[in-house]
Amino acid sequence: MSPAVTIDPATGALLVGGEKLFPVGLSNSPPRTSKTPAGRNGLDEVAANGVTFVRTGIEDWSVEFADGQIANQRELHAAAAEHGLHCWLWLGTTPDLPGPNPGNERLLTKIVTAFRNDPAVFAYKGMDEPRNPFRGDAWIRPAGLVRAHAKIKELDPRHPVVIVQAPRSPVADLIPYRPAFDITGVDIYPVSYPPGLHAGGTNTDVNVVGTLARKTREAAGGKPFWMTLQIAWSGVVPTTRMPHVVPRYPTLQQERFMAYQAIVNGARGLIFFGGHLTAVMTPEDAASGWNWTFWRRVLRPVVSELASPAVQPALVAPNAPSQVTAASSDVELVTRRTATHLYVIAVRIGGAVSQVTLSGLPGSVTRGEVLAEYVQSPLPPPQGVGRQVPRTVTVAGGRFTDWFAAHDAHVYRFAL
Repeated sequence: MSPAVTIDPATGALLVGGEKLFPVGLSNSPPRTSKTPAGRNGLDEVAANGVTFVRTGIEDWSVEFADGQIANQRELHAAAAEHGLHCWLWLGTTPDLPGPNPGNERLLTKIVTAFRNDPAVFAYKGMDEPRNPFRGDAWIRPAGLVRAHAKIKELDPRHPVVIVQAPRSPVADLIPYRPAFDITGVDIYPVSYPPGLHAGGTNTDVNVVGTLARKTREAAGGKPFWMTLQIAWSGVVPTTRMPHVVPRYPTLQQERFMAYQAIVNGARGLIFFGGHLTAVMTPEDAASGWNWTFWRRVLRPVVSELASPAVQPALVAPNAPSQVTAASSDVELVTRRTATHLYVIAVRIGGAVSQVTLSGLPGSVTRGEVLAEYVQSPLPPPQGVGRQVPRTVTVAGGRFTDWFAAHDAHVYRFAL
């Protein structure tokens, strides 16, 4: 039987078998037979470098083919579990009751009953983007999703339901969905030609991630939310209808900034979408079914940093009662506290390169470490030779100053 998955009321982090988890997921993951250019199994590669879950399930569940579809998903789950990965099972269009399909309740019941004790499953993915304005009048009304949520929880109270929304709906349109989910989220893919196509609006910078995070946090009404960030998406994939689309990917700095800006603004999980879109891969990656080039150049460094023993405690810790503040309005930050450390995660959304003063630390703190940024140890030989240590900042009177450029992200750790 799978461990019970609950939500920590103090933080919004997941509790999987009692252990706090900041989930980092792939949608979609490498195929279970995919291999990296070095010959390593793809699922093993992503799990070893910080990915904790993969999206499984399908959109077009059917009563007629359900037995075979369930069997196929069980094979995927077994492969994921073999490499220590959790599974986020997409229920497709079934969690809408009664919905346009009169067999939805019977099919939803069959799927959830089949997987509620699957040791790989840690959450269900509900209806995808139900309030997407591009659905026109066919957008999915909340009432059917609320009924489906109640049915799922009746069948399986041990796993949360996650509903991810599209980025363009106003908060007022999203609030009615609160009873339909345990966790919500939004997908946002701002890197394209021209920039900002996915979100629309006037903000075409990657810092639109923060805008969407704040909107989603408001719509969630105190429930946790996850952010789905870009590897690739349909807006960068040429098609017969749009043959002149030019593929574009986030850079390492952009991906890292987007991840930390989402966290600063309250996200308690991250999903990276589009590694499976073979139309914009190298021939070698397309043959393997996954974008290992992007993984190597961009995503692996980001998820490895998030999964590091140094950073992880900051991602699952509660916000500190007293928040550090920045002297510059273009620096966003959050302060987290554990029993032993205070963490400040800060990002600069724009502006020039300059030094910024941060204040509000306890008066007893005199020094802090900048995680994932390393310098040669200043100790004299032989202790200091070849020893890389985190860069440090000096704190006086609860204040310190550090350099920030646009789209920089710093994670500070202060011993208490």
